Amino acid sequence: MATAFSSDGEAVLRRELCAAAAAAPRSDLDSFYEMGRAAAFVRDGGFRKVALQFPDELLADAVEVAGRMEAATGAKMYVLGDTTYGSCCVDEVAAEHVGAEAVLHYGPACLSPCRKLPVLHIFGQQPLDVGHCTEVFRELYPEQQSCVVVLSDVVYAHAMGELEKQLCPEYPNVIFSRLMCGDPPGPAVPGEERKFGRQFLVEAAGGLQDYAMFYVGAEGLALTSFMLTWNCCPFSSFNPITGCGRHETLNVNRALMRRLYLVERARDASVVGILVGTLGVAGYLTVLQHLRELLCRAGKRSYTLAVGKPNPAKLANFLEVDIFVLVACAQNSILDSSDFYRPVVTPYELELACNPAREWTGNYLTDFRDLLPGACAHVELPPAVPAAEAVPNVSLITGNMRATHIRGLLTSQLSPSTALACRDQTRALAEISPAASFLESRSWRGLEQQLGQTPVSKAVQGRRGIAIAYEDEGCEQP
Repeated sequence: MATAFSSDGEAVLRRELCAAAAAAPRSDLDSFYEMGRAAAFVRDGGFRKVALQFPDELLADAVEVAGRMEAATGAKMYVLGDTTYGSCCVDEVAAEHVGAEAVLHYGPACLSPCRKLPVLHIFGQQPLDVGHCTEVFRELYPEQQSCVVVLSDVVYAHAMGELEKQLCPEYPNVIFSRLMCGDPPGPAVPGEERKFGRQFLVEAAGGLQDYAMFYVGAEGLALTSFMLTWNCCPFSSFNPITGCGRHETLNVNRALMRRLYLVERARDASVVGILVGTLGVAGYLTVLQHLRELLCRAGKRSYTLAVGKPNPAKLANFLEVDIFVLVACAQNSILDSSDFYRPVVTPYELELACNPAREWTGNYLTDFRDLLPGACAHVELPPAVPAAEAVPNVSLITGNMRATHIRGLLTSQLSPSTALACRDQTRALAEISPAASFLESRSWRGLEQQLGQTPVSKAVQGRRGIAIAYEDEGCEQP
């Protein structure tokens, strides 16, 4: 799971590209990218500058699509060459750099709602053999009275209507989920599920736990998030690429125990790094402030870090941090941090660790918006408890005693005698920041201009190639 959202770059350096395949445009370009619907969206909105966001696997078609869109709409098209974070999220920051008025997001999407710019999702209609998928479904669920919810990857959503026509006459208790692009129009009705940009209504008396889940799509982060969130339901899947169907065998209990272990690590942590993993999902600034307040009330120091796509090398630079919490979209929140120097948890797991009023109920949350005030899963912090009245407990990892209580906002701050110091001979006062003091002692502090200190030199030709194999390497004989 770590490679989908982060990597060390080795795969990119070693990847072989086929120039002939990349240069050849798709023969079904108009239908695959829904050019008519996209052009109507631009014309009806009166947009003059539009950003086109493609994932890496579709960038080969970007130039052709942009040219056709400009000819059809008269608007200026800008192709976003790279995304700040995961490609499933709409990169509103990059779009605003060119003053775009709207975004056309192509390829797989997490369907997280945005706030700044109008967005049209065009998933790309990947082929699906509906007949073969129907046969696989019959093999996996031979009982026609089976209660099943059908989920799909967004790139196969175009074929779900045909699959529904094939299955519903035989299976009266099959429910097909619908995609939601943006916030739903109204409140949810009883029995309605709204998660991961999907919406479906469960009418059985026992609720969702009486249903099985059938997922149409390849194995990936989306399926893993579904299985952890709806962990009371058995899962099966059909992979359209391989044409194979199977009962999913992910050990959900083991995966949840791993996540609960990380919750225990978060309880032991004294310094927490808040990783900004999205700049486009609505409510990310609110949850950042919520996490800062939560950590402050729990007596933990926090630092907010914007490092782009996280990888082990980047996060290893912050040795003072005991654990990281990643604020990202629902699909990218669960990051396999086994290769990282410090664990990476989700906002929900940090809430379990630092909010005594929140208890583990068996339901796992990956959307951080569910934790915000007014949301379905929000839990208020309990009143502040004096340190003398706090009930200590024992860490299950270190075996040491620790106090679990919520402090007041003022008691967690430094006292005036230690927070202020004389800055210079003018007797001006300056506040001492623990983070600033630590970074001041580091040998490396980042790039500095040092105007007037660097000698002027002529430009010379540098080395050519990539870092693992420059062109002049290997020429010298030992």
